[in-house]
Amino acid sequence: MKIWGYLSALTVAILFGVWFSLDKTLLGYLHPIVLASATYLIASCFLFIINFSPLKKKILKIINSKSKVEDFITKKEYGILFLTAIFGSVIAPAIYLNGLNRITAVNAALLANVEILFIILIGVFFLKEHVKRKDIVGFVFLLIGAIFLSTNNLQNIHFDASLFGSILVIVSCFFWSMDTSLSKFLSHKSNIIYITALKCAIGGLILLLISISLGLSFSLPLDKLPLLLFIGLVCLSISLPLIYFAIRIIGSTRTGSIFALSSLFGAITAFLVLGEPLTVTQLSFGVLMIIGVYILYMGDNDQNV
Repeated sequence: MKIWGYLSALTVAILFGVWFSLDKTLLGYLHPIVLASATYLIASCFLFIINFSPLKKKILKIINSKSKVEDFITKKEYGILFLTAIFGSVIAPAIYLNGLNRITAVNAALLANVEILFIILIGVFFLKEHVKRKDIVGFVFLLIGAIFLSTNNLQNIHFDASLFGSILVIVSCFFWSMDTSLSKFLSHKSNIIYITALKCAIGGLILLLISISLGLSFSLPLDKLPLLLFIGLVCLSISLPLIYFAIRIIGSTRTGSIFALSSLFGAITAFLVLGEPLTVTQLSFGVLMIIGVYILYMGDNDQNV
């Protein structure tokens, strides 16, 4: 089952990388909050359709076949679900897309590696996980990569739009790390399709209300609609249930570490689809951050699951 857990996390990393880079195209037409609202509402509708269709039993039978799961969701767990929705489906995407609107998709994808650093810090200070000497080296590699990427090799130390965009991306990573860490308390529930559908609905509706209150435009050219549907129906609808499955099997810290690979897939997607430059320097610091992730989990044992 661990193989399926790792494959699920890897699939999420690929979908996240593609998702965040393709969002860059739609930001030319939609405000970041409107875009986030639309994608989460599309994913929610699709997941609820699956949840009330005959497919649900077949999917859950496969997912839950070798796992100890619970059917009942307590009030406390609904509270946790609401928090994950606020952190991961409202605050994080809204901040991230505002940051992405100010920097290139390549840099945003590479900066997404910082999420694993936050996941480790949450594990150390709140979940009381053990820190080894090698972990310090991994932390340093992640920080160096983040600093150089966000400042364009230390050239943009002044507070300009580009640096502000990088800071927004890093802040969004913190809220996504909170989402990932809290999600482990829901991963043992049997119906993760319903959980993710409800989570997307909460986030999408809140963002929709914010968009309406701010008087933001929902106008999108028809030729861009397939791209929006692809992001909501494929990238988001598939990745979110897989996150809970991966956390259930291999734990939140391992799942979070594999998410760092989304930066690589995002940078490649931005290069191939958007035509953004992919320099050797960017790749070098991206690789440095990935090495940092590898060091953090090299020889890791089951105590962190």
